[in-house]
Amino acid sequence: MSDSAHELARHLTGPGPAAAGPGFVSAQVDDVTAAGGVNLILDGVLHLNVACADSYRERRAGDWVAVRPGPRPVVVWRLGDDPGEETEAEIREIAADVASDMITVSAYTWGTAAPGTGWQQVSALWTRKDANGTGQLYAQLATANVPSPVPPPTRPPKPAVITASASGSWRKGRPDDYASTPMQGSWTSGGDRRGGWFYGSKIATACSGKTVSTMRVQFTRRTGSGVNAKRPLHLYLHNYASPPSGQLTLGQGPEDLLRLSVGAKGTATLPASWRSALASGSAKGLAIYAQGRDDYMGVTGGTLTITFSA
Repeated sequence: MSDSAHELARHLTGPGPAAAGPGFVSAQVDDVTAAGGVNLILDGVLHLNVACADSYRERRAGDWVAVRPGPRPVVVWRLGDDPGEETEAEIREIAADVASDMITVSAYTWGTAAPGTGWQQVSALWTRKDANGTGQLYAQLATANVPSPVPPPTRPPKPAVITASASGSWRKGRPDDYASTPMQGSWTSGGDRRGGWFYGSKIATACSGKTVSTMRVQFTRRTGSGVNAKRPLHLYLHNYASPPSGQLTLGQGPEDLLRLSVGAKGTATLPASWRSALASGSAKGLAIYAQGRDDYMGVTGGTLTITFSA
């Protein structure tokens, strides 16, 4: 068991915060980790990657949770309001998205005679795909006996998920042979690192002909890099489709959009000017850079989720 887990077990079995129920204590989530647990703050101390029961779903930083003490403490549930209404809204949104991909016909019959009263004969049939690739039909009539049904509102294009084609670190004006993932800052006197994610033309291609609403990027902070507490990612844009053989020159930035403790994962929303630059292709990727030890860290991820309004 790690030193952090030993320390947490000592806190949980001794005098501590107010109880969350018989045999439980309460603590606050500092971050959700990529390993499936959470980093907890208890009595002002950060405890890393504490395991969670399946009953604790939709984990978020800032949650107050009930923790079962023991040699291997476990987060059992979230404390707070009933999440039922939020869950219902999410289910309805998913159902509407699925329904938009379906073409509904209330009846499908045939015969050798004309269908009778109320039916209209089609003189031409037209078809097309909408922005999401869903088929649409339009019937041209010689005479319209009844008004056409009101078409459903057009849904915006579905979100695009863009993963980096490559990533890496640079130090002293060249690729860093000693860092396999993007890093910022320096733990020793070897020089400050800068890391980058490269997407080729995938971002601009995904945004072509569409109106971008948001761009969100997901990162995970590596364990064993820097201090355990939360530190900011200093984000920049760059203009490289692929990793350069020389220095990685930084563009707009820095923007400190996200703070992560060690092992944690998180998502940052890019500023409007950045999403415009990436969508147009005037910028092509993301980078991190810091000076010294304070914000030294290694970072993985870099997956972009782009939503559209039209």
